[in-house]
Amino acid sequence: LNLDSPDPRVRREAEILVRQQVQWASHIGTSAILFDVPATGPIVNTARVVNSALGMMTYANAWVRIRLAPAPGSDEDPWARWNTIRTLCSHNPKLSAVLDISGDIPASPLLRRWFAEPVKVLAIHADAFLENAKGFPVLGKKIQAFIREFSQFGVQFIVTSPAEVQHSAGGLAGYQQYLRHLYRSRPELDVVDRFASGYHDYLQSPLQPLMDNLESATYEVFEKDPIKYREYERAVYHALMDRVPADSDIVTVIMVVGAGRGPLVERSLKAAEAAGRKVRVYAVEKNPNAIVTLKNRKEDEWGDRVTVVHCDMRYWEAPEKTDILVSELLGSFGDNELSPECLDGAQRFLKADGISIPSSYTAYVTPVSSTKLHNEVMSYDDLEHVETPYVVKFRAVHELAEPVAVWRFDHPDLGFQAPPGTSTFNAHNTRYACASFVIEQDATLHGIAGYFESTLYKDI
Repeated sequence: LNLDSPDPRVRREAEILVRQQVQWASHIGTSAILFDVPATGPIVNTARVVNSALGMMTYANAWVRIRLAPAPGSDEDPWARWNTIRTLCSHNPKLSAVLDISGDIPASPLLRRWFAEPVKVLAIHADAFLENAKGFPVLGKKIQAFIREFSQFGVQFIVTSPAEVQHSAGGLAGYQQYLRHLYRSRPELDVVDRFASGYHDYLQSPLQPLMDNLESATYEVFEKDPIKYREYERAVYHALMDRVPADSDIVTVIMVVGAGRGPLVERSLKAAEAAGRKVRVYAVEKNPNAIVTLKNRKEDEWGDRVTVVHCDMRYWEAPEKTDILVSELLGSFGDNELSPECLDGAQRFLKADGISIPSSYTAYVTPVSSTKLHNEVMSYDDLEHVETPYVVKFRAVHELAEPVAVWRFDHPDLGFQAPPGTSTFNAHNTRYACASFVIEQDATLHGIAGYFESTLYKDI
């Protein structure tokens, strides 16, 4: 069907046939309707017909077949053709792509754009397979790597195998067995991805623990972090080792501000035990519900080594100065859960040579493309959600450039003097940045991603 034929009669007959097929597919309850897109030439009318078909579909989705590599002798970018159709269909969430893989594939930077697109199927031509020594079909390393990486998105596979292209051994089942082998031989998820399972590409509103009292279930999720608390324990351990000589009777004061249900209190005590140093710990928390848990843990586990304080850290009058101030107030963008404001009020507890853990954190930004996240935000159909900064564990996302550092906070801030509540208390925490990025291929910019990295103590 040539929906973009220069001949009006051919074009009109093709449109009528597509309409009839879409109506029939909708009638019998087909879950998806596949549209073939020409590898070269105009596609504007094809996009118009697909958009019209989407309006006719009650339950079905539209799948658009796009070549992964340019057609032989053509320099047209297949992703650009997909983007034309997707744009003219107003980013309809019922529109997805089927990638046609035949022979060689483009370089990796061009392929990564597809990870941010709603790809439902990888359609692999039999001529993309090589033949091993026993005559069975196998794929080259480049295509293998692409398929393995795409398999995390739950895509389906189609193998198109004309009789004259089939390999000498295995038959049609050989292709299926090989693809199953690729799926089973994927690398195991690392500890971070296992922890984040179920949270990928899910929009979460940022927490405001200074304003709201967090629920126990929220604390429980944080406490399952497999890396963060281990690193905090290392930081406290090395701070104690550096600060107090071995076999000393000096008691080091540690204040855990924003103690929550006590994971950092527990880690601080473990660090002291491993270092062989004596400590006295204060657990400061404003959440009255978390205080109940802290008091129970003091009675059952910690005893007199820990003093539980129910107070906002900014206004607490500490009975003594602390050697080490420990906090975990960092949001997903570093300062977005008001860590600087809180620690400004708490740093007066520190001795002149005291240690803050963390000691610094730097925020980074980078432009990203993600059709899934864009469609989720746009489904609210209002400006408020478009302007809301969300917390997301990325998966179906393509970072368009290297992240750029935009600002940094250091603790303690020795130049800060204004007392809490004054008009100038927070002026020094104001940040503004302008960043430039080099994007090396065409892409759709859907948003800006923010990250941070933190130094807890020295090189930790």
